[in-house]
Amino acid sequence: MKFEDLAEGCMAKILSYTTRADVCRLSLVSKAFHSAAEANTVWDCFLPSDLSSIISPSSSVPPLRSIKDLYLYLSDRPTIIDQGIKSFQLEKRTGNKCYMLSARDLSIIWGDTTHYWEWTTLPESRFEEVARLRAACWFDITGRMNTRVLSPNTNYAAFLVFKMIDAGGFHYDPAVLSVGILGGNSSTKNVCLDPNLVDNRLDDRFHGLQRPTVRSDGRLEIEMGEFFNPGLEEDELQIKVSETTSNWWKRGFILEGIEVRPKHV
Repeated sequence: MKFEDLAEGCMAKILSYTTRADVCRLSLVSKAFHSAAEANTVWDCFLPSDLSSIISPSSSVPPLRSIKDLYLYLSDRPTIIDQGIKSFQLEKRTGNKCYMLSARDLSIIWGDTTHYWEWTTLPESRFEEVARLRAACWFDITGRMNTRVLSPNTNYAAFLVFKMIDAGGFHYDPAVLSVGILGGNSSTKNVCLDPNLVDNRLDDRFHGLQRPTVRSDGRLEIEMGEFFNPGLEEDELQIKVSETTSNWWKRGFILEGIEVRPKHV
């Protein structure tokens, strides 16, 4: 008996034990494979088992005709969750979970003092509000999330997502980025947050430091650090960016959020 002679339900069950990439490749082999590869039983295995607790019925996800369409919808764009303060997305290749913590979901020192920070809107932002640094010498932003919401057995990296408009004050001391488990080990590094600073006008502490890169959406991002999530315990992940040593007033930093997404070697 050829594999194609199996009942479609049996073929779909076998395909559900493969990967999304395998299913897409096998769907091109024959009409029988293509039909089985469209089955809900296949794509349901690629969705997170806790998806119903992540996305509420009141979310922005429209009615879709199949579970495959739901998978593609969640991997093609971020979905706003948790009353607008987070976004969720699936990595298309693996189905692993990605999150962004909005500026409102982060702890910003003096963030609610209008003399230092302003809460405003940007047309291109996925969130209703972003935080714009008006002027402050104490630059300190922290995010936290429980690792149980992330995909298990996955290597992750955290990225600071922001813009710089008429920025100043970031040339006196490097910013410090850290990622780690609260109460446990963490990784720390110094970086240059302002991509427009000229090397020959900076002191030696800035030379060779990591700088932001431009994302496909036009914003800047810089990797804050990486970590492996075994998924065995409910640990509290802490992600932090600060520059509190220079006492120099900084301005022009617009915070979108912190994104936590899978990182592949």
